[in-house]
Formats: sequence, structure tokens, C-alpha cells
Amino acid sequence: MKYFEYREHRQQGTFDFPVEYYHIEPSHIRYQMPYHWHPEYEIIRILEGTFQLTLDDKTFVANKGDILFLQDGTLHGGIPENCIYECLVFNMNILLKENNICSKFLQRVIRHEITIQQQLPGNLSGIKNTIDNLFLVMSEKKTGYEFLTQGYLYQLLGLLVGQHLYTVNISETRISQQHVMVFKRVLSYIENNYSKHISLEDLSKISGMNPKYFCRFFREMSYHTPIEYLNYFRIECACEQLSTTNNTIIEVALNCGFNDISYFIKTFRKYKGITPKQYIKNGGL
Repeated sequence: MKYFEYREHRQQGTFDFPVEYYHIEPSHIRYQMPYHWHPEYEIIRILEGTFQLTLDDKTFVANKGDILFLQDGTLHGGIPENCIYECLVFNMNILLKENNICSKFLQRVIRHEITIQQQLPGNLSGIKNTIDNLFLVMSEKKTGYEFLTQGYLYQLLGLLVGQHLYTVNISETRISQQHVMVFKRVLSYIENNYSKHISLEDLSKISGMNPKYFCRFFREMSYHTPIEYLNYFRIECACEQLSTTNNTIIEVALNCGFNDISYFIKTFRKYKGITPKQYIKNGGL
């Protein structure tokens, strides 16, 4: 099992209620957020600390109190710093009702004819209270929470429409779209081949660029060099194996593409601040 697939395939919620809630603290196995995307929409709110987030080709710092609304297919990931954050992932189709006037607007959102503003102003009338209630009912999951969840999602969308926090017929430039697609292609290659030897030439070939231009492109998209990010992803995969399997440290290193155990330990310490043995001793935290 991989630590975090770039294109997530796991079920969010259930078939009948495709909504899932996540509360993430520094001790959580998925505290770091490698780049990924999924076909569901997602609301993220920052409870404590800061989060350097990248949404497609835009990078910014989200702070305590910030609320983000992510469209389906948005490439996202980043680095939290002393951060506690929550995510609500949902399939927009759950809100579609036959012959419902609201469905006309939602269909335009689903077809990407309308783009809801990504950074929501949590201080505007009603939005913060609605988000608070939405996350509360999903975290508690008391009897009837499914009705309340859908009700608060409708209420949130109504507030967004009422305060015109969306854009009509806005699309990325062709160049920007191409950059995101190339980036996704490279990330997918890393996901599928991280246990093998991967060179800079391999990655640049996948992108269709020469190595020098590819390195500049990748840094612009991720703020890391390609090899830095490859090692980062491998270490995240190693963390999950150390936490969820009985594999030895040497076996984990080999499984994650490290042929030199000393280099694996050095790289692990670079990204986690401790050695793999200490990580195991601490219970994977």
C-alpha cells in the first residue's frame, strides 16, 4: 500500500453517503500532504499553525482560520507547520435533486462552467458558522448527521452564491493547463516507480523537456528539485511501511528505492529529524 497516491482511488465515505471527514494533527500518519488529486470536492480549514499549500500551479501560505474550497481534480499538497487542520471530502452529486432549481447551478459547477472561489473569507456573515457546524456534525456523526451534513452543504453553497464568491466561465490559460497535466504525469510516474531506480533523465523524458528546463519547471511547480521531491515521497512511503508492517529497516529502504542504507538513514533524518529506528521506537509519530 502506498503512503498517498497522487490520484486517490479510495472510497470517500460510503456509496450511499460519499462524504468523509479528516482531523489531522502533527502525530497523524498523513500529516504531510504529498501532491495528489481526487474526483471529489474538498473543504479544508486551518485550526492552528500554518500550511504552505499548492493548488494546481499556485502556492501560498494558509493561516489559522483560513477556509479553502477545492474543485474536483485540483492538484493539491503542501507542508504544514505546527498545524492542525480538518478536511471534508464530498461528491457534489449527492446534492443533485431531480427538477430542483439548485441543481441547475450545481450542474454548472460540476461541468466547470462556474468556479467557486478557492480561498473563502471565514469572517463573512454566516460562512464561518456554517463551516463550523458542518465539520462538527461530521466529526460527531450523531443520529441524523447525514441530513444535517447535506443541509449545511446547501446552506454554504447558498451563502457563496448570495455573496457571489464564484466566477463564471473562467478557465486556466492553455499553458497553465498543460503545465498542470505535465506535472501530474511526472508525479504519477514517481508514484508507480518509486521503488525502482529513477534518474533525472527519466523524469525529464516523461515531461518531454530537457533536464535543465525540467528542473526549473519542477521547482516552479513544487518549490523542490525533482530529486528532492522523489526522496521526500520515498521517505513518506517508508514511514508508512515502518508504521504498518514488520519489515526490517533494510527491507523498507530497498522497497522504497534506496540501495544504500546509510544514504537512506541520512535522508530519513533530513526529512523527519530522527532515524528510522527512533521513528519505530516512537511508534511512528
